[in-house]
Amino acid sequence: MNDSLFLQLLGEFIGTMILVLLGDGVVAAVSLKKSKAEGAGWIAIALGWGLAVVIGVYASAFLSPAHLNPAVTIGMAIAGNIEWAYVVPYIIAQTLGAMVGAILVWLQYLPHWKETEDQGAILGSFATGPAIRSYGANFVAEAIGTFVLVFGLLAFTRGQFTDGLNPMAVGVLITAIGFSLGGETGYAINPARDLGPRLIHQILPIANKGQSDWAYSWVPVFGPIVGGILGAGLYNLIP
Repeated sequence: MNDSLFLQLLGEFIGTMILVLLGDGVVAAVSLKKSKAEGAGWIAIALGWGLAVVIGVYASAFLSPAHLNPAVTIGMAIAGNIEWAYVVPYIIAQTLGAMVGAILVWLQYLPHWKETEDQGAILGSFATGPAIRSYGANFVAEAIGTFVLVFGLLAFTRGQFTDGLNPMAVGVLITAIGFSLGGETGYAINPARDLGPRLIHQILPIANKGQSDWAYSWVPVFGPIVGGILGAGLYNLIP
């Protein structure tokens, strides 16, 4: 990790951009009409998101801690792994990176939005939504998933990994969360990953798009933050 705050913010920006480009990219590939991956399903999405995290971390870890997630950044600050003064700048960089990543997804699949009439599939290529809308249950699901994420990441800091393999372990963790805990909400577990692309969905002239579902948008922002706080809190209780 670089000592320069500017380079750390650049790392968080680049890493989150790649994370969203590849993560939302696999959702678009599976969901949009006439994509060669159309209908590949949940297994492809969960594996794709896990790999997106791996690549995002590898691409940015030489510059920053590669949190790529405001809930992780807050959790790491609670655990004493970063200074609190870095939290807001990191979150801004992560959110901006997520927005640029979402723009790139739009450009990557530009002809396919016109072919896709399902507004939910289009929004799902940018932001998450619940399988069953129940704000309390959805909030709890996001909190539990992020609790596992942040506690797991902090636990990894006590383990011994061969040099360069830590991002692979993080990708396995994300994949496990997706397979086991993601079915209710699409597992944002990352406020920037959801809010940034949702803003882009609102702004861009995407063919056939519907509403950006702002009524739900608070769930994938505050659920992960609460989960991250609880995960770091439990970690701090362990000697």
